[in-house]
Amino acid sequence: GYRVEGHHLSQNYTLVNGNVINGPSFFGANPAEVRQGARKGLRTLALEVDLGFEVVSSLDERLQKLAIVEPTAYADILTATSRRAAMKGQPSGLNASKLNATQFDALMTLLEEYAGNVQDELAEKRMAQINKAGRNIYFAWAGGVHRGEPHYYRVQTSSFLIELDDTQDNANHIHSVWRDFTGDFGEDLLRQHYQTSHP
Repeated sequence: GYRVEGHHLSQNYTLVNGNVINGPSFFGANPAEVRQGARKGLRTLALEVDLGFEVVSSLDERLQKLAIVEPTAYADILTATSRRAAMKGQPSGLNASKLNATQFDALMTLLEEYAGNVQDELAEKRMAQINKAGRNIYFAWAGGVHRGEPHYYRVQTSSFLIELDDTQDNANHIHSVWRDFTGDFGEDLLRQHYQTSHP
């Protein structure tokens, strides 16, 4: 296994018998948008932010009430740097089964962006997880629903979790992560290897 690590970058890879897991996969940016100087307007993780806003803004008032789990955005992603990705209790927020076709397409576009953040072979594995989840997906939002306001969202299925927060430094400092409930840090591949090769 190997990892590529920086203050706002953490990519973790485990390889066993030709199988690869990339998780956790963390990207961050500070500033998220350059607001002055020659590069004014340059944005990092722009689509992850914009597509999240598209999902929440596509919801009518009734569905927004289900999706918004806190009026104030969390200060950071909730799974932090824990060894295992876990959320306490049942998934919260809006279940995708309640979305109409247009709203569900917006959610799928967001998920496809996260899947595409890795190499093609790994992106295909992520898309397989997304497709397997079907509409058993929860979308939760915290904070403001207007651009420029501190906000947080997560997308949770039985196999993976996405989190994004943009709350620090006047909502110009992003943390974004894809966590795999069974594969973070190669846990399932390593478990399989230990079971078969080290009884």
